[in-house]
Amino acid sequence: MKDLKNKTVAILATNGFEESELKSPKEALLEAGAEVHIVSLESGEIKAWADGDWGDAYKVDKTLDQVSQSDYNALVLPGGVINPDLLRRDTKAISFVKSFFENHKPVAAICHAPWLLAEADVLKGRKVTSFHSIKTDIVNAGAEWVDQEVVVDQGLVTSRSPEDLPAFNAKVIEEIKEGKHDMQTA
Repeated sequence: MKDLKNKTVAILATNGFEESELKSPKEALLEAGAEVHIVSLESGEIKAWADGDWGDAYKVDKTLDQVSQSDYNALVLPGGVINPDLLRRDTKAISFVKSFFENHKPVAAICHAPWLLAEADVLKGRKVTSFHSIKTDIVNAGAEWVDQEVVVDQGLVTSRSPEDLPAFNAKVIEEIKEGKHDMQTA
């Protein structure tokens, strides 16, 4: 079933992303008919983190300088510890994330990726989950943190870890299919 035909999704990542948290959503989105671009800080390739060591390299399709939220229907943010920590230091990456909220588009973040949402200041009053070790950061950013495999709040999809990927992927596809959410805002 190609529910996402004619939809384009950005996956924002850099070196140190949790491999399964990019690979699994990308495969699910492609299977659902979406066009998917890996967007990063620089062109070339980015290295995954898998099983406590560096994993495979993934081709970057576009750099942040080449894209705008207007090019995409949704944004996916894989976790890992290194990836979101590097991205949240980059003003272009934070502006890119925030622009999806400003335009009411679905955003999905898993594991440590909600750090980017905290940095973009889009969590106030939202119900979210994340990897348990960043719970305090998420609460301090104004969110209500819950321990569930997947949480959806007005087009924002969050999950805790790679174990939650089946539920995460299903909700990401569902939210993208629904389209813009008026209450999805910065």
